[in-house]
Amino acid sequence: MSGKVVHFEIPADDKERARTFYTEAFGWNLIPVPEMDYTMVGTTPSDETGAPTEPGAINGGMFTRGADFPTTPVITVDVADIDAALARVEQLGGSTVTPKIPVGDMGFAAYFKDTEGNVMGLWQNAGPNPGQSSQPPAQG
Repeated sequence: MSGKVVHFEIPADDKERARTFYTEAFGWNLIPVPEMDYTMVGTTPSDETGAPTEPGAINGGMFTRGADFPTTPVITVDVADIDAALARVEQLGGSTVTPKIPVGDMGFAAYFKDTEGNVMGLWQNAGPNPGQSSQPPAQG
């Protein structure tokens, strides 16, 4: 199903401090991915692909806050076609912040600004069923 929330991202000024905070506060499993300057955030039991095994649960990521990337938390929505979703966003008064970018061999990500100024993420799976989400959707 397309249109569901599948991921979140948290910016951090000090990723080590933030990792410690979220691990100790909520027991989240944080796994650094140095080659992407990113941290995978596990909030719930997941399968071998990183997809949550609990219906409705989502995992996320953490990136270094910067001027050229969102500076506030981001909610990511699954779509079948990022290009079509960005076109629709713009028709409705939103704008593209970051166009479609590949994320390894997992899929594609993009960021847009809604009509209220919020930056949100989009995720398109690279697998055989583009509307089915895999994890994770972005890099920082």
